[in-house]
Amino acid sequence: MWACLPESKAWKVPSEQLKELNHERLIQWRKQPVTVRLERPTRIDRARSLGYKAKQGFIIVRQRVLRGGRQRPKIVSGRRPKHYGRRIDPDISYQQIAEQRAIKKYKNCEVLNSYWVGQDGLFFWYEVILVDIAHPVIKADQHINWILNQHGRVFRGLTSAGKKSRGLRWTGKGSEHTRPSKSADYRTKVRKQYTADYRTKVRKQYRR
Repeated sequence: MWACLPESKAWKVPSEQLKELNHERLIQWRKQPVTVRLERPTRIDRARSLGYKAKQGFIIVRQRVLRGGRQRPKIVSGRRPKHYGRRIDPDISYQQIAEQRAIKKYKNCEVLNSYWVGQDGLFFWYEVILVDIAHPVIKADQHINWILNQHGRVFRGLTSAGKKSRGLRWTGKGSEHTRPSKSADYRTKVRKQYTADYRTKVRKQYRR
């Protein structure tokens, strides 16, 4: 019955509409490598809404990411106590991690966007849309050749998942300190605090 529904609506509730198909897919995906290049998107509606076109220069890659806490293996060699921690708290999402790992396999491309396609108790699967910036078809397309000027955009947080991790989806009250970035706002606070402390120190010296 789910095949009669629009594909986008069927994917919104995959546990009900695509239960058997997803179960078979996940069994097959677990046996495949971490990064797999595909001929066509699994979710064609979602891929097209994010800028994918069935033309030369566009590449679809399915990337697998391990779920769970970010904890390093047990440290054996000696080091300073401050560097002995095992827990890692990443400031980026699993989706952004998948984009970064996919682009490391295809270094001549740039990440356009990505979307979720599946998960189980151990892994997340995302499909990443890559664009070959050296392809003449991409250079001639006025709708996509803007990406030629955004080198390393996935590592700079310029994709949709990156902007979400940076808090740039929201405007107005509560998001005053997210632009131009959280780190830039923090540096501004530190600089202002340092300037205020220095001025206070100078004033006390003159009063004496």
